[in-house]
Parts: sequence; C-alpha cells; structure tokens
Amino acid sequence: MSTETPAKTAEYWIARATEVAAVLATDAAARDKAGATPHAEIQLLKDAGLVTLLGPTEHGGAGQDWPTAYRAVREIAKADGSIGQLLGYHYLWFWAARLVGTREQWERLEAEATRETWFFGGAVNPRDHDVTVTEDGDDLVFTGAKTFSTGSKVSDVTVLEGVLDGTDNHVFAVVPSTSRGLTFHDDWDNIGQRLTESGGVTIDAVRAPWTDALGYAGKEFQPRTYNTLNVPTIQLVFVNFYLGIAAGALETAATYTRTKSRSWLHSGHDRAVDEPYVIDVYGDLTAKLWAAEALADAVALEGQKLHDEPDAVTPETRGAFEVRVAAVKARATDVALEATNRVFEVTGARATASAEGLDRFWRNVRTHTLHDPVAYKRREVGRWVLDGELPEPTWYS
Repeated sequence: MSTETPAKTAEYWIARATEVAAVLATDAAARDKAGATPHAEIQLLKDAGLVTLLGPTEHGGAGQDWPTAYRAVREIAKADGSIGQLLGYHYLWFWAARLVGTREQWERLEAEATRETWFFGGAVNPRDHDVTVTEDGDDLVFTGAKTFSTGSKVSDVTVLEGVLDGTDNHVFAVVPSTSRGLTFHDDWDNIGQRLTESGGVTIDAVRAPWTDALGYAGKEFQPRTYNTLNVPTIQLVFVNFYLGIAAGALETAATYTRTKSRSWLHSGHDRAVDEPYVIDVYGDLTAKLWAAEALADAVALEGQKLHDEPDAVTPETRGAFEVRVAAVKARATDVALEATNRVFEVTGARATASAEGLDRFWRNVRTHTLHDPVAYKRREVGRWVLDGELPEPTWYS
C-alpha cells in the first residue's frame, strides 16, 4: 500500500513551520534557561511533518525543495534559535547521502529515513583531529573523537566522517546514534544555542558496512563536483537561522515596546511607540532585515538550480554560487548581530530582566556566528570582484 503524502504547497509548509514556532515561542525563554535536552521539541518537528520536508513523497515525505527548507528553518528560529539550528543541520545531514553517495545509496537511505522519520545529527568537525577509519573484512571501523556533535542525544542517526587509514581518502557513513562505541558527552555549556546538543562525542570502534560508505563503489570513491556543495548548503542554513533569530528579536522587542516600554521623561511623548528615535531604530533594523532576507531567498533559488541538476555542476558554477553564499552570510551575520543588540535601545533598561529572555537572541547569534570568521566570507567576495578568483572547495568555503 502506498504511503505517498498528498501534494501540499511550499506555502502550506511555511505556514506549518509558523504554527510550530508559535508553540515553541510560548516558553522559549524558560526552556533556554533550563537547558534540558529538547526531546519534546524534536518530536514536535516530527509530528508536524517538518523533519521529512525534503523526503520523497512516495515514502511519506513532503517532497519540498531547499528554498522551502531554508524558509522553514527561518520560521522556527524566530521562536527558538537552537531548534532552528537543529532542524537546519538535520536537513543538511539528511541530504548528505545525495550530496556524496551513489544513487543506490541515497535512494535507499532517503526512503528509510523518511519512512522512519529519522532525525539526523552529525559528528563532523574539521578543526579536530581526523577520525581514523580502518577495514575489518566487509566493515569499516571508526575510531576517534569530535569536540562538537550537534544534535547528539536527540538524533536517531549520526553522520560520521573519517580518513581511511593509510590514505588521504575521507569516508562518510550514517550510523544509528545508539551504536555501540558512540558516546555523547554532556559538555555543551556555551552562552548561546544552549539546546543544540552540540557537545563532544567519543567514537570507539563504531562499525559500518563498506556498502554504507557514501560515494564508494567497489571500495573506490566516485567523485563529482556536486560532492563539494555541502559547505555552501550548510552556510545557507546558517544564514537563515541567523535571520530568523533577528526577526524573532525584532518581533519580541516590538511587542515589549508596545506593551511595556515607557517613554523617556524628556521626550514629550506619552507612549514609547511615538518617540521618533524608537520609530527610527525599528524602521532601520527592519529595512536591513528585509534586504538580507530578500538576498537569502534569491541565493537559495540559485542553489536549487544546482541541486536540480547535480551532474551538471562544474567547479565554475559551484565557485560562483559559493561567492553569493559568502556575500549573504556576511550580510546576515552583520544584520543579526546589530538587530539582536540594538533592540535593547528601544525596549529600555527593564527589558534586560532575565525573566524577559530578550538576551537569548543576541547570545544565540553571537555564539554561532563565531563558527567560521566572517572576514573570510568577505574575502571570498572581494577576491572575486577584484580578479575573478573563485573559492576553492574546503571545509569552510
């Protein structure tokens, strides 16, 4: 019997994400303060169908594209930056098999992941020492550790990455998060993105069959330029939850200004919403946010063209796309940091009370925007402008 989901529009799924965000927003500040593992939040995403947004319809998924996925991430992040990040990372790791794997591998993996509503985590941090991968008959054995493993304890499966012993060949595989030898640590204690379960992981002889080594056929990797699209794809995830957090900060602050802020005693106005300086700040920040969102949406559509024809992606088209991603990453970083900081100027001293939770928006953006230096994103754009240099694929470009 077919499990195919009736076709629904992108607008339906964005509205669905907005509904979920409204639920998350009711206690976002309290949950941020508590810092508990977000099992209920991930179940909410599953129940809403957002976890299988990119999944094939014939297996019960929504069959949506990346621009819709990015918008869903942005909506969720308005209410809760941590859950927005988790959803965005999930989409990237769900798509990892299609980016890196053979057709047989990604069709099989996507079908099972969609049917079983797997939530993906990833233990892939290039700043750490490489995980070592050894052969044992028909199996690969992963051994090592990673400082960050986002999604760890709320994930059903985890993407592992390492280097095949004695070679320079990198290997990706998806394993159950309950695999023997996979130990997640409770050591994520940063100022922001507190619910992302991004602590360390020990990988002690975790096994995966050779047939699950993504992109390998006959133990030989089958390279495509499309393999390298993982970085600009995840960078656009960053862009969208930064912009979502910024929008959430502005919406929360505006509500506070309308309902709680007092006008300055020398302003000549009875209401804070009538003060020219307050009006100017909200207008300025909103205009900047709208401009960044428009650029993000345009770049997402450009990226979808590459996803639609993966075998046609060339180093040139990939490099040109990365320049555009770098540009919007730089803009989103600046806009989000400014918006989440300056909202305090238009809410007032009492808005700094911990019970209001307005600080979480800045803490979340400040924490994650340090993932990789934004100056290097501006450099990619500048080098392209001055001499046509396209970024070479790396773990961060």
